[in-house]
Amino acid sequence: MQRALTLAARGFGRTNPNPCVGAVLVKAGKVIGEGWHHKAGGPHAEILAIRHAIRQGHSPHGSTLYVTLEPCCTHGRTPPCTQAILAGGISRVVVAATDPNPAHAGRAYRMLRAKGVKVTPGVLAEESARLNRSFNHWITTGCPWVIGKAALSLDGKLTRPDRKKWLTSATALRDVHRLRASCDAILIGAGTARLDNPRLTVRGPAVTRQPLRIVVTRSGKVPPHLHLRSDAHRDHTIIYRKKSWNHILAELGKRGVMRLMVEGGGRVLDDLARKGLIHENVIYYAPFHFGNDPKLVSADCFRTLRLTETCFTELGPDLKIEGLVARGK
Repeated sequence: MQRALTLAARGFGRTNPNPCVGAVLVKAGKVIGEGWHHKAGGPHAEILAIRHAIRQGHSPHGSTLYVTLEPCCTHGRTPPCTQAILAGGISRVVVAATDPNPAHAGRAYRMLRAKGVKVTPGVLAEESARLNRSFNHWITTGCPWVIGKAALSLDGKLTRPDRKKWLTSATALRDVHRLRASCDAILIGAGTARLDNPRLTVRGPAVTRQPLRIVVTRSGKVPPHLHLRSDAHRDHTIIYRKKSWNHILAELGKRGVMRLMVEGGGRVLDDLARKGLIHENVIYYAPFHFGNDPKLVSADCFRTLRLTETCFTELGPDLKIEGLVARGK
């Protein structure tokens, strides 16, 4: 199952709006096939593992399938995996996590058991749930998993006195683009759009898609000359004027946005944080201390949020801190 989880992680940020899933087929104590879900609309991990085994000259009959999520049992873009499991004569299915969709949870277990297949659920379930946090949240609430992202000085400033665009190093910026690539949409306030004129695109090697670009505004002043409204990806820009966060998040969820990254500005991040709508924080600290300059923008919300499951990563001279926003006291 650990190998299946490793395979599943290869699809992280690429399978949306589907979950990440990995599968390993074992027979007589040997791995005979492996697979992982590459993208929505493509074959599921179970199917790829069965096909891999057959290409290697192995019959799946009598084998054990280890899969990180309960196999699908309904027709979607592809046929149900339960059908392929039964057709292949697989005798046992070991599952990490049960399908989080209440309409489907446990149905595959009942279908397979009714046909004589032994089913063992709950193996490394927490690890699988951790990998698919965004999907699990989206499928059960209809709203995206919200990531608050910021680059800060050591004393919590979002901007710097010399007005240079970046606080952090090129190493940290490359990491930001990897983070963007895992998200379905990036959100900023209109003030940040006017002041910084960002592109909010994924740049770097092997770019397969660009996220939606979301601008929230009260005044409606989002000038047409900005990159977000005039570049090659302008059709990927959505502007919400005078809409509540609940409306915005629900509407983005309907568009299939599972992971939403909020990049600023300070007021937007603070408002979302105060309303308890940020689930995860990613903060890049740069080695600067600017003092009490009133002209600099502070990220007050990050002073009050308590993080759990924190991870610390050195990125050149910068420090990346990521973690889940703790709920309650």
